[in-house]
Amino acid sequence: MIPRYSRPQMAAIWEPANKFRIWFEIEAHACDAQAKLGVIPEEAAQTVWEKGNKPYDGARIDRIDEIERETKHDVIAFTTELAEHIGDDARFVHQGMTSSDVLDTCLAVQLKQAATILLDDIDKVMAALKTRALEHKMTPVMGRSHGIHAEPTTVGLKLARFYAEFQRARWRLENARDEIATCAISGAVGTFANIDPFVEEYVAEKMGLSPEPISTQVIPRDRHAMFFATLGVVAASMENLATEIRHMQRTEVREAQEYFAPGQKGSSAMPHKRNPILTENLTGLARIVRMAVVPALENVALWHERDISHSSVERMIGPDATVTLDFALARLASVVEKLVIYPANMKEHIDKFGGIHDAQRVLLFLTQKGVSREDAYRIVQRNAMRVWKSFGIDPDDPDKPAHLDAEDEEAQSYDNRLMFFLERDTDIKKLLTPEELNALFEVSSLAYHTAQVDTVFRRVFSE
Repeated sequence: MIPRYSRPQMAAIWEPANKFRIWFEIEAHACDAQAKLGVIPEEAAQTVWEKGNKPYDGARIDRIDEIERETKHDVIAFTTELAEHIGDDARFVHQGMTSSDVLDTCLAVQLKQAATILLDDIDKVMAALKTRALEHKMTPVMGRSHGIHAEPTTVGLKLARFYAEFQRARWRLENARDEIATCAISGAVGTFANIDPFVEEYVAEKMGLSPEPISTQVIPRDRHAMFFATLGVVAASMENLATEIRHMQRTEVREAQEYFAPGQKGSSAMPHKRNPILTENLTGLARIVRMAVVPALENVALWHERDISHSSVERMIGPDATVTLDFALARLASVVEKLVIYPANMKEHIDKFGGIHDAQRVLLFLTQKGVSREDAYRIVQRNAMRVWKSFGIDPDDPDKPAHLDAEDEEAQSYDNRLMFFLERDTDIKKLLTPEELNALFEVSSLAYHTAQVDTVFRRVFSE
């Protein structure tokens, strides 16, 4: 947790004041439950609330730290400081409980609080994606596979895909929040030998948690592993979107760009630079969040009923992963909201290679005319390679300039060079009439490739 990548609301969850407040509420509610059972006097439970229920300001936190330096035990330091306020009735605090009852239940509350903020963050990312997807629903852009031109798609479909991905992320995080929100007040090794299960049920209800069905001296760490794994997947989706934007901002592509504010500088050395610094930053922050996943998985295997090998890990990954992801998701929402789109450049890229992206369209038409897929592929690929050659790209010898014949040079004056070569191909002439070939392209290329955009949008954005 560093201020540069922290937002106050999330960071406050992990501050000592919030932690000790949760600890106090756990202990005080447990006293109420014990009083209802007749284990401790009702007056003692009331005293705990009346005298102990004070803000954990700097003085109280300093006092707890001072005691811990002597006791070398954080929960004992906390209960000792609490006793200084409560007096004699403090002997009834922590009755039958063990430290992990407080620590684990508190961590569950903190992670639930953090998940609630993160869900709101995801909602903002999804809202931005939906707005921009609808705005550019039919803005054509070249789809790429392996980084190479494939077939046209739309900007709207690109963004709708990420919307659906974050919709899944939200569902997973909701489930992870529910799974992590359990309470254990079961005493040493989890047997309830020294405390009635009613206390756990009572505290769980008061703290907005569910009773842990069976704990040892700790809540099972597979719950925590799933929680942090879920954060890791959310971070991966965030990086997925950030990487797409980074590629689209490359100078030779320039189909989209992060907003560049007036007065912003791109490089200390090169005044012309407009770098994708925000999405690069998001890529790095995603690594920090995912860094918590493996330690969380390794925390699952503890010795017997407990050890504390998990404790130091969670003290770090709890704050770091949630605070970092909160900041990153807020930044991502802003990037999407302000993303600059360049439709003209996108259209230029689609038109750049003479209709070569319609190769599959021709292949399928030939198969429907009775040609085997293998023969159809061979015929279309042969003509597609001639299109490449007409652009001076020799697929057989890329180190040498392509040798253009008269037909290659003639093709250069045509917008749809694929159609040009197909019309002159001897096999095509045997298989298709000129009318059939022309009919194949009666529907414009972009209209052909975007015909089902509405269908996809209904699937993605339906309530």
